[in-house]
This record gives sequence, structure tokens and C-alpha cells, in this order.
Amino acid sequence: MDKFTVEEINLMCVFEGQGRKGMIAEIKNIIPHIQDNDMVELAEQVLGKLEAMSDEEFAEVALEAAE
Repeated sequence: MDKFTVEEINLMCVFEGQGRKGMIAEIKNIIPHIQDNDMVELAEQVLGKLEAMSDEEFAEVALEAAE
């Protein structure tokens, strides 16, 4: 499993507390509303990684926003 980038982790922190499946659903819901192409690409990268991992793997991901 590819590790998440700092940017990907920061995006995931917006949806923290929902679990992997909830996060996937929320990201899919917001993609049509994102105006910035780079942010859409980032969200799609995160989705791909989240969908490829198990709940157990997701539980090991440290969701701490970086500055």
C-alpha cells in the first residue's frame, strides 16, 4: 500500500472520525462541488488509496494535519 502524502493526509483530516467507508462516501459526495482541478485530482488519489486498503490498514493511518 502506498503511503499517503502530507496533502492527502490533510484532506483526510477534514473527514476524520467517520471511518474509512464514511470517508470514502463523503469524498465522493464533495468531488462534484470542488472547483479546483488539482483538488479534484488529490481527492481522487485519496479515494483510490482508501478503496484499496482494509479497515484494519486504515486504523493504522495517523490522521494528523501538517502545517
